[in-house]
Amino acid sequence: MITGKEVSLKELSSAFFERIDKVDDKTCAFVTVSKDYAFKRIDVLSKERSENPLYGIPLAVKDNICTKGIKTTCSSKILEDFIPPYESTVTEKLLNAGYVLLGKTNLDEFAMGSSTESSAFRITKNPWSPDRTPGGSSGGSAAAVAADECIAALGSDTGGSIRQPASYCGVVGLKPTYGRVSRYGLVAFASSLDQIGPITKNVRDSALLLQVISGHDKRDSTSALESLPDFTGSLTGDIKGVKFGIPEEYFTEGIDSEVKECVKNAVKKIESLGAEIVEINLPHTEYAVATYYILATSEASSNLARYDGVKYGLRVSGKELSDMYLNTRARGFGTEVKRRIMLGTYALSSGYYDAYYKKAQQARTLFIKDFKEAFKKVDIIITPTTPDTAFKIGEKTEDPLLMYLNDICTLSVNLAGVPAISIPCGFDSAGMPVGLQIIGNYFAEDRILNAAYAYEQSVEWSKRRPAI
Repeated sequence: MITGKEVSLKELSSAFFERIDKVDDKTCAFVTVSKDYAFKRIDVLSKERSENPLYGIPLAVKDNICTKGIKTTCSSKILEDFIPPYESTVTEKLLNAGYVLLGKTNLDEFAMGSSTESSAFRITKNPWSPDRTPGGSSGGSAAAVAADECIAALGSDTGGSIRQPASYCGVVGLKPTYGRVSRYGLVAFASSLDQIGPITKNVRDSALLLQVISGHDKRDSTSALESLPDFTGSLTGDIKGVKFGIPEEYFTEGIDSEVKECVKNAVKKIESLGAEIVEINLPHTEYAVATYYILATSEASSNLARYDGVKYGLRVSGKELSDMYLNTRARGFGTEVKRRIMLGTYALSSGYYDAYYKKAQQARTLFIKDFKEAFKKVDIIITPTTPDTAFKIGEKTEDPLLMYLNDICTLSVNLAGVPAISIPCGFDSAGMPVGLQIIGNYFAEDRILNAAYAYEQSVEWSKRRPAI
């Protein structure tokens, strides 16, 4: 419509700002709405023309990704007034492609959570049912996409933080291979696990966004020197003869019966499209939660040591320098962030390092081995994205372990560094979306995107929208 001049850039973004004004008090998806910035951007873009498919497209960005001149808070009081002096690599690439930033979306504080309830500012609600969580930590991005408050959004995924909220909100969420997308400008939680990716309404939009944000970046030492396939060109919908592995470890006790049923029906549909279904094993899956929460909290303990009130962010003074550190961190960090810093500091401490952190690193190699062995037998792996559908707000906040177990289906993917996508595959009896997780081999995003596209085109789930 932009290309054919059926709609102007200003009309398009204005429609989304009107939508945000109408529904964001119900979803609480945004931390910052950047209307003035967007219209200044549109004035510049309107004088140019571009063939890029993202030209003039209004997007939202998770508020732990740096945007020059616009607040980046990580939904934490310690960064409540922080305005980055530089762009992240991903937003720089989006700017070059001609996108319009609608605003920054809410998240669990410093991306530490599975429900977007630990934000210091507001609790995001699921557009399908406002008394339920949208998942986390990219809950704001997923809710904004599901509620049509933006065309698409960026999230970050450390242990399932793109895929789990995508599943809960009935949208598409892609975690690329570790290193496929630059982390420069992503505020670090756990540096060996974090990865930026798209949250969209359909698979084609995910491919379009991934094409723009991917690629090697010399500013990120973990950025991969891999050539980029044509992600949109790979969407043929042909999966005849492709081998799909079904790991029995993901269909055991603890997975909701309705979720199992929806995923099994999706497997039957995929088989009917000409794919071959093979049973496989990922034997170390049961150790994923323990391994992840030692490694992630250890890295968080190290990364969050920089927030001390000295150079930027909140500063709460005291009589001594040590008082300033204590006062700043006590007032600036929320309960969940403090919990994870303490867990990580303990795991790294003298006398416990070998017993916890070192052992978890050794276990991590076993997850990598599991996936490498599996991909010798199959091309793609299918699992549920989450063990259940979206839970009620407040239901799991008093029991951190119960909350952590919610990520059991997604954690192994981050530990191994492989890519995975969540797409809608049905609804439970309460009308809440169910997600199907499609996992690929290293740098095989084109294959999982095509598999997801083939399934998506054969069903109607991705066309359903909440009535908000």
